[in-house]
Amino acid sequence: MLNSKLLKLPIAAHQHKHEHHQIVVGVRGEAELSVDGNGSLLDTWKAYFVPTEARHDYCGDVKNHVLVINLDPLTPAINTPAHADYERMMRVFEKPRTLQMDSRLQGLVQFAAGEFDRAPSNITLQQHLAASILYCMADRISDRHAKFPNRYSISPEAVRRYILKNLHRKITVEDMAGEACLSVSRFHEVFREVAGITPHQFLLRTRLDQAAELLASTSLSVSEISYRTGFSSQSALTNALRKYKGTTPSRLQLREDVA
Repeated sequence: MLNSKLLKLPIAAHQHKHEHHQIVVGVRGEAELSVDGNGSLLDTWKAYFVPTEARHDYCGDVKNHVLVINLDPLTPAINTPAHADYERMMRVFEKPRTLQMDSRLQGLVQFAAGEFDRAPSNITLQQHLAASILYCMADRISDRHAKFPNRYSISPEAVRRYILKNLHRKITVEDMAGEACLSVSRFHEVFREVAGITPHQFLLRTRLDQAAELLASTSLSVSEISYRTGFSSQSALTNALRKYKGTTPSRLQLREDVA
């Protein structure tokens, strides 16, 4: 039996265990999971595999939402000799593990979460989406162990946190590569494969997203926001917003006034 749900983890830590396998996938915000004493930070680029009977603690920040996929290992529909994928599917739950998602899988998860929000009572749709995510994750785990055991060590969310901590100053790809303890060329190659965009594009997107959020939610001047988000001038921020987001600072500020 496969079922899934979109939920928010409590801020205070809780602990439990269950008689089914479970995948917890980050959708928004951040959460923390500790399975049999091994902790993991769950962000929007990670999924955590929790085997049956594994005791785990969990909590999340105020913005967190996670997609939980439950898989009963004793369900006849899956646990039969006729099910060709049974052994491979069960192998991914041999131990607790974290999966670093690539851009395609992350996009699928975000799409599925949107569909869960759109049609909360459509259980059939949710089951099919959850099964698709499960199979895609199992394929990636199998492929990475066979071909690229250490290739996906970069977390875009960790890079984003580094950018946000240093948002007001100049950040180079060399700075980000140093944070990941990789050469610039290696960092560029692996980051693009994981995130689907270049480090420079990711840096610009992060700056613009933060600037747009500040414009829409604060009364700070455009000049102050451009400084805080690392743009050389107010006009540089305005031009970037117009080019990459199709909007302007005044339009974003107007939305907040209307709200």
